[in-house]
Amino acid sequence: MKTLHSRWLIFWILALQYLFVYFHRVCPAVVAPELVNTFRISGTSLGVLASGYFYSYAIMQIPAGLLSDSWGARKTVTLLGFIAAIGAILFGLAPTFGFATLSRIIVGFGVSATFVCSLKVIAEWYHGREYARTMGLFMAIGGIGWLSASTPLAILTQNFGWRAAFILTGAITVVLTILTWLIVVDSPNKKAVPAPDDTAIMPGESGRRFFAGIVSVLKDKHFRAIAIWLFFAEGTLFSFFGLWAGPYLLDTFGMTKTGAGNILSMVAAGMVFGGPFLGYLSDKIVVSRKKVLVGASICNVIIWVIIAAFYNVIPVPALYAIFFVMGVTTSSIIVIAITNVKELFPLQIAGTAIGTANLFSFFGGIVFQPLIGYILDSAGKIGDAYPPSAYRKALLVFLFINCLALIVSFFTKETLKKTA
Repeated sequence: MKTLHSRWLIFWILALQYLFVYFHRVCPAVVAPELVNTFRISGTSLGVLASGYFYSYAIMQIPAGLLSDSWGARKTVTLLGFIAAIGAILFGLAPTFGFATLSRIIVGFGVSATFVCSLKVIAEWYHGREYARTMGLFMAIGGIGWLSASTPLAILTQNFGWRAAFILTGAITVVLTILTWLIVVDSPNKKAVPAPDDTAIMPGESGRRFFAGIVSVLKDKHFRAIAIWLFFAEGTLFSFFGLWAGPYLLDTFGMTKTGAGNILSMVAAGMVFGGPFLGYLSDKIVVSRKKVLVGASICNVIIWVIIAAFYNVIPVPALYAIFFVMGVTTSSIIVIAITNVKELFPLQIAGTAIGTANLFSFFGGIVFQPLIGYILDSAGKIGDAYPPSAYRKALLVFLFINCLALIVSFFTKETLKKTA
């Protein structure tokens, strides 16, 4: 009972931290018009500003994994959490485009370790057969963070301005970071409570052998398949749903900001539902990681075909449904991908493996956010909006890269075996 109480308290503190990781990740989609007007920037520049978060986040993934495996998750999340809070406040106060981009980089650096460190802690506190379900719940909290960056953020910015929203976010992050230091414990052993039987350290490399761990991860062909899949699939998530989906809805369908925010919130709703659902589906029903991953990739390709074909005539109810399903198959599916990575390697290098895999997700964001901005700028604006034909070119790019993700998914390894 003591173990159960401790691990859920720790889980919720880390999950609340992760809520703000996702808030910062996708908030540009809602405040994009304000950022363009405030700093008088082009679509390409907006892509650069938004992707500033991903530069530092991506660079920090391997160091975050190493710190998680050696220095400890609690210390790492606490230190970087304070940095994230500072970055959020600076972004709210930013006087220029360059300052705002730098602030986004600081935020990305600050939140970069939350995901990796949290999953390492979950791996220490929960049974292996509980992992995907627990991680699914964790991702669902991230979905609430996405949800808070859609309609609620739109309403907040309309009433108080976008700057106040980010200053408030920084203040809340300070409080959560203090709670992380006071409550989170890296493993049951450090709290003198029994650990779940199947989370015991597996034979393998010492967590202190940093570079040996990285080499071991990168040499694994099945890891590389997951990494490439993450580059394409999560690059889509961060570049379209995290930035350009908002302008697409506003420009192509003439929606209000609140209306666009409502549809964007369906991605978050898909995450909230899909995280626990896919975890349970994988653990208990299909008893497979690979089948769920391939199935989600097939769904993504089908949906992108529909979006690209009917890009400017999709009924609003259909947009709600499409964005909800994509919240499940593009966002929540990372539950399965990261669980697959964790199960490929010994627990001592779980943080390193997850961090390295996560690196490829954010490389996708770094590449595709400015690339789509460049494609739109090349087509040119009509007044203050990009024409629907410009967005169709961007949507075809997303279709292509999701076809590549589907192909790669067939080369992943099944890591969950059925038991008698």
